Amino acid sequence: TWVLQDSCVEGTAEPGQNMVKQIEKRDSVLTSKQQIDRLLRPGSSYFNLNPFEVLQIDPEATDEELKKRFRALSILVHPDKNQDDPDRAQLAFEAVDKAYKNLLEPEQKKRAVDVIQAGREYVEHNMKEKKKQLKKDGKPQFVEEDDPEMFRQAVYKQTMKLFAELEIKRKEREAKDMHERKRAREEEIETAEKAKREREWQKNFEETRDGRVDSWRSFQAGKGKAKKEKKPRSFLKPPKVKMEQRE
Repeated sequence: TWVLQDSCVEGTAEPGQNMVKQIEKRDSVLTSKQQIDRLLRPGSSYFNLNPFEVLQIDPEATDEELKKRFRALSILVHPDKNQDDPDRAQLAFEAVDKAYKNLLEPEQKKRAVDVIQAGREYVEHNMKEKKKQLKKDGKPQFVEEDDPEMFRQAVYKQTMKLFAELEIKRKEREAKDMHERKRAREEEIETAEKAKREREWQKNFEETRDGRVDSWRSFQAGKGKAKKEKKPRSFLKPPKVKMEQRE
């Protein structure tokens, strides 16, 4: 287990440099720089999806052990204690804080435990399948995962893969929901603008109705007057033919 002894975390809310040195002395892996590097290593956005991995604590750890582990690790990566690299320390501290808060939530913790268990079961299932094939081939039924360290690494890799797949699916759902909300908003705006245009058209139609009616009446009156003043058509009369005088 990664849990430190009680003496590592006793003290005030803001422990001094001596406490940092005590924690570093307990385990060389837990130096401030190494922890910051670990938490910010390439791919950390996926590695850090497993809160137990972030805090380096077993899923079976008690709440008290979890609390102590958080306090010890947060001391090491706190920006105030890493003033030579405060920006990266802040990011590391946020990762630790997020992992701890996730494990304080029963549903989040259960989800993480379920993923880890699923990773373990997947590896165990693969081991059984490999051994079945070896038995069928008449070979010794030994696989590399029979070694405890190899088994641990296999479970670790599979667990990280599962966490990554879940995160990818979550982001896809989030992007889809965002797209649907955006489309719904655009449709809402378009409907509102259309209704506004129709109201403006109706208002303009009402305001100009009297003018259109007056214009039509004037037009009709003008047509009637023109008919009354119209002169009858005159037809040209053919010239009179003079009788020719005969001599």
